[in-house]
Amino acid sequence: MLHTLLFLYEIAFENPKIFSFAVVHISITKHYLPMIYPLEQFKSLDTPFYYYDLALLRNTLDTIKQIVKDKPNFVVHYAVKANANPRILQIISQIGFGADCVSGGEVQVAAENGFNPSQIVFAGVGKSDKEIRNALTIGIHSFNVESIPELEAINEIAMDMNTVANVAFRVNPNVDAHTHAKITTGLNENKFGIDIADVIPAIRMANSMQGVKYIGLHFHIGSQILNLEVYKNLCYKINEIQDSLEECGIVTQSINVGGGLGIDYDNPEVNPIADFSTYFEIFSEYLQIRSHQQLHFELGRSIVAQCGSLIARTLYVKQGHTKNFLIVDAGFTDLIRPAMYGSHHFTENISVNGDGTMETYDVVGPICESSDVFSSNERLPLTKRGDFIAFRSAGAYGEVMASTYNCRALPKAYYNE
Repeated sequence: MLHTLLFLYEIAFENPKIFSFAVVHISITKHYLPMIYPLEQFKSLDTPFYYYDLALLRNTLDTIKQIVKDKPNFVVHYAVKANANPRILQIISQIGFGADCVSGGEVQVAAENGFNPSQIVFAGVGKSDKEIRNALTIGIHSFNVESIPELEAINEIAMDMNTVANVAFRVNPNVDAHTHAKITTGLNENKFGIDIADVIPAIRMANSMQGVKYIGLHFHIGSQILNLEVYKNLCYKINEIQDSLEECGIVTQSINVGGGLGIDYDNPEVNPIADFSTYFEIFSEYLQIRSHQQLHFELGRSIVAQCGSLIARTLYVKQGHTKNFLIVDAGFTDLIRPAMYGSHHFTENISVNGDGTMETYDVVGPICESSDVFSSNERLPLTKRGDFIAFRSAGAYGEVMASTYNCRALPKAYYNE
C-alpha cells in the first residue's frame, strides 16, 4: 500500500506550543521515513513533553476512512480515554468519527471538541446520577448499560427529565482476548457487562420501562489485541446471541463490538499504522450483521498511539556495580504504562546520529518509587548528560494518564504543525 509521508522541515518556531513546518509530499511503499525531531527547538523547551506527529494521525484516520467507506453499516467511534488532548480530539472529530466515552468528563470534552452529540456513546460501569443527567442534557446517542441497577437509575433520571434514553447492554461474552490481565475485559470474572444468560431478561425489563429504549448490544473483550483470531470468536458468540434474541422476537438496531486492536510497540517506523484492513475484514466475513443493523467500532490506541512520543532529557548516567543507569527527567507520572503493565516502548537517543558505540542501560526516572523504570538492559548509543531520549508509541495512554505525584508538573504537548 502506498502511503503519503509528510516529510517535515522546520522553518519557524513562533508559538511555544506549535511548531511550523514546510511540507514536502513523498510517496513511499510500505514504510514511513524515520521521525524527524526538531532538536534545536527542543533545546529551548522544558522537558519532559509530548510531541505529536499530526501528519501520521491524519494518515491513520484517512486509512480507516478509506477502508470503511464501502461498508455503509460500519460506524467508527474514537475511544476518548486513549488520549483526550484537545488538538487530537478536534482532528478526529473533523473526520466525522463518533466518540466512545467512559466518564461524564469525557462526554463533556468530546462535545466541546467537535464531536456530534448524536454520535457520542457513554459506557462505563459506574455512571453517577450527575453524569447521566449531563449526558441526557447534551443529547448523546446512547448509554452502554452494564448492570440492572444502572438501567433502573437511567430510567428514573430520564423520566424525571421527561425524556427517553437510548440504551445498549454491554454483554460479557466470556471471550479470552489473550492480552495483559489488566486490560482483559471480556471474561466472566471481569467487572464489565452482564452475563449472556441475563441478556434477554434485561432487554425485556428495558422494554417495559418508560424512560429507556433498547437499541442494541455492546461488547469489548480487551485492549492491545494482536492475535486477531480472538475477534472471530467474538463474532461467533455475537451470532449465537443474535439468533437467540430473534427467536424471542427481540429487534436489535445496533451491535457495538468495541475496539482493542493493538499496535506494534517494537517497530513504530516499520508499522506506523495498525492492520485495520484485516481487523475490519474479520467482522465483514464472520459477523452475521442484519441488513437493518449498524455495526459500531471503538478504536483508541490504534488511532493515536504511534503519532505520539514522550521526549525526555538525560539527567545523569550513573555507573553502578552491576548496571549502568540512564536517569531521565521523565517518570511514571508522565508515562505510566511501563510501571503499570510492564510495557516496553521503543526507546531512542535522538541526539546521537549514526552508528556509534553502543551501551546497555536501565532507563529510569526520578520518581521516588522502585517501579519508576522505563526499561532494563536497553541497548542505546553511548549517552551523555543532556541527550534527548524519545519514548515512541506514547500517543495512547500516555499524556492522558499523567499525574502530579511527587508534586511534579504535568507534561506539555507540542505538535509538528
